[in-house]
Amino acid sequence: MPRATNAPASRRRRKRRLELAKGFMGARSKRFRPATEAVDRAMKLSTIHRKLKKREYRALWIARVAAACRLNGMSYSRLIEGLTKANVKLNRKMLSEIAIHDPAGFTSIVKIAQKAIA
Repeated sequence: MPRATNAPASRRRRKRRLELAKGFMGARSKRFRPATEAVDRAMKLSTIHRKLKKREYRALWIARVAAACRLNGMSYSRLIEGLTKANVKLNRKMLSEIAIHDPAGFTSIVKIAQKAIA
C-alpha cells in the first residue's frame, strides 16, 4: 500500500501562512518557518496594540477635557467629581467632543459641576 503524505492539506496550510506573511521582507515572506514566526509575532503584537489603542485614546480625551477645564477655571478632577455628584452621565469621549465643538456647552457643563460641588 502506498504511503499517504497528506500533501494537499500541508500545501494549503503552508500557503495560508505565507499569504498572511505577504507584506514582510525577505525570507519572512518566502520561507515557511521564518514566515510562521513573523506572523505569530505580528498576531501577538496586534492583540496587545488593540488594547493599548484604547488606553491611548482615553488619555487623549482626558488631556482635551483637562485643557478645556483649565480655560474655565477648574481642574479636571474637580469636574469629574462635580459631574458624579450631579449625576451627569457623560463619558470622557463625549466630554472631549463637546469641549472641542461646543465650548459654550462645555462651559454650562462646568457650571453644573461647580454647582454640585458647592
